[in-house]
Amino acid sequence: MSEWTTYRLGDVCSKIGSGATPRGGSGVYLEQGEYALIRSQNIYNEGFHHDGLAYLTQKHADELSNVEVQSGDVLLNITGDSVARSCQVDTDILPARVNQHVAIIRPDPKKLAPRFLRYYLVSPAMQSHMLSLAGAGATRNALTKGMIEAFELVGPSDLGEQQAIACILGALDDKIELNRRRNRTLEAMARAIFQSWFVDFDPVRAKAEGRKPAGLSKELAALFPKEFEESDLGDIPKGWRERPLPEVFDVNPTRSLSKGTLAPYLDMANMPTQGPSPDTWVTREMGSGTKFINGDTLVARITPCLENGKTALVDFLPDGQVGWGSTEYIVLRPKGTIPPAFAYLLARGESFRTFAIQQMTGSSGRQRVPADSLSKYEIVAPEVESPIFQRFERIVSPMFAQITASVTQSRTLAALRDALLPKLISGELRVPDAERIVGRVM
Repeated sequence: MSEWTTYRLGDVCSKIGSGATPRGGSGVYLEQGEYALIRSQNIYNEGFHHDGLAYLTQKHADELSNVEVQSGDVLLNITGDSVARSCQVDTDILPARVNQHVAIIRPDPKKLAPRFLRYYLVSPAMQSHMLSLAGAGATRNALTKGMIEAFELVGPSDLGEQQAIACILGALDDKIELNRRRNRTLEAMARAIFQSWFVDFDPVRAKAEGRKPAGLSKELAALFPKEFEESDLGDIPKGWRERPLPEVFDVNPTRSLSKGTLAPYLDMANMPTQGPSPDTWVTREMGSGTKFINGDTLVARITPCLENGKTALVDFLPDGQVGWGSTEYIVLRPKGTIPPAFAYLLARGESFRTFAIQQMTGSSGRQRVPADSLSKYEIVAPEVESPIFQRFERIVSPMFAQITASVTQSRTLAALRDALLPKLISGELRVPDAERIVGRVM
């Protein structure tokens, strides 16, 4: 084990500085483009988030060329409620720039390993230190360039040991990220089937045109109608019907949970914007809120949470347990043989979200969707006991079971990472011992 030394951050970095907003502000942001603009909403201690990532034209990116992000850069939120959050840039989004709420910290790799710095900044002691600095005597939380330059880090003098520590923690994060990507692929497959069967009616269209439905067995293809009929929503499969949403789902079904009972609580902050499962929840005494059980789909009904896509398929409760959360959730529970994933996939769809947003009422900034307005949303579907739903469940339920298993594993890995991080960063735990611990769970 090498000696440990104290580093002043300003002495071991080639760049420390914040970005800027391009001329024209948010009016020039694009949903897609060649140059990404990283903002504070993309920076989290557990890693880089792609949600809300904005893009710039080359012209606007050139105006910010002095805040170009490079591979390995450590990013730090320096203002507002997200101050002190830190991660490394995801190289997949490069080339990129940062705005004025994010600082680029670029260590000299011959003096300080960038990934070691990233983990040092998110360690509990360093987070506490940065938060105390940011809130000291200011009307708004902020970290200045001078503060960042003056940060003192205590770590191994040997770069190899710094890299070994970062490698151990990074292996856990890499596995978590691999699980996320695998889950995105599984959900995309389930969405594609949902879209094909219940939105585009591909099997019916193929049979109507005298073709064999792609990817369907003869037995499964036989369950779909072979022609269309007219309806107010256009051509729909013959024998299917336009059904108001409450005919297909129970909306806010009654659940029993006595006030004061300790039960799992999911707050709005931990509602996922991507994927079906929340990363975390807490146990709290039941007060006033929405109650739910496994298999329910939760949809945020208030702005901006609805627009941001906060939606969850409840899969984390013990058998028979009732959970609860924000009063700003709408609960959807499929009827008949319709599988739980059907409601989740519908709620994630563009059509449903657009409709729900259009139903919002109330003053600016506090608009919400009245639950009874969902009775006006219509779904084209067969009878709720149709064997098509049973076959759909047989195909997509294993996909969601794999997603749940991966999320559960990722929670375990994240807990281990959070336990090892302060011990490795402080030198309390030696690298070989940590490697043995990680090896037992990977």
